Amino acid sequence: MENEMLLKLGISAVLGLIIGIERELKRKPVGLKTSLVISIISCLLTIVSIESSQIFNKGDHITMDPLRLAAQIVSGIGFLGAGVILRKENDSISGLTTAAIIWGAAGIGIAVGAGFYPEAITGVVLLIISVELLPFLITILGPRQLREKELILQLKLADKHNIFDTTNSIREKNITIKNIRIKDLDTNELYIRMKVSVNNQRPTTEVYYEIQKISGIRSIEVENV
Repeated sequence: MENEMLLKLGISAVLGLIIGIERELKRKPVGLKTSLVISIISCLLTIVSIESSQIFNKGDHITMDPLRLAAQIVSGIGFLGAGVILRKENDSISGLTTAAIIWGAAGIGIAVGAGFYPEAITGVVLLIISVELLPFLITILGPRQLREKELILQLKLADKHNIFDTTNSIREKNITIKNIRIKDLDTNELYIRMKVSVNNQRPTTEVYYEIQKISGIRSIEVENV
């Protein structure tokens, strides 16, 4: 029985390591050490929960739910996941994938702790495919909307009458304008903020240089959403 527990912890550590390496390669907040801790400790608590229920059982009557602690892991891990979700200045949300992977690492640990080895291994394989391979395939084979990325353009125009010509010039460069905000500045210039979409394969620097060539634009700032 002790060897089986050590095997479970070992398998959980290996699977957590795989998840952690994937996050580490992308320089995400939750990296190798965090994924290992989540996976191993989730597995350990699941083992403790199952073993405790067997120890405290009286005859054929179950006095303790075997997965009571595991159920608390699933809800408790949400606190850690919420800490990596960030709202940027442009109102975009980041960190959702990392938060989901935290939850996934806990689930893998629980599955291993409960003895579902093939299911846990399959879960990790599918998880890595989902966050690595599928996004790559979608950028090549998916519908147009999924093959595009969004950018925020902030422009300053010297002449208010250049708005129509400027927006038309931007569209001619295969840039889709999704929404636009226009504001008068005290310097008699015009401030324009646009959310645009371009092909995923198109470098942001290329978009910058293309827009910079448009006459009438005094300054430009490009930001990935």
